[in-house]
Amino acid sequence: MPLINIQIMEGRSPDKIEAVMKNVTDTVSESLDAPKENVRVIVTEVPKTHWSIGGTSANKLGK
Repeated sequence: MPLINIQIMEGRSPDKIEAVMKNVTDTVSESLDAPKENVRVIVTEVPKTHWSIGGTSANKLGK
């Protein structure tokens, strides 16, 4: 059973997250010849205060 973990910075709409989960599921299913029902996708949203770009939090960078 494929398990895919995706970490993204907070701020995307539920529709966008749903779309990426579907697209990743479709791609992994096709690439591995695995039934879609066996593909698991976990999306973790990370607060901007906990996401660093070049040593500075994304919150301070306005990302």
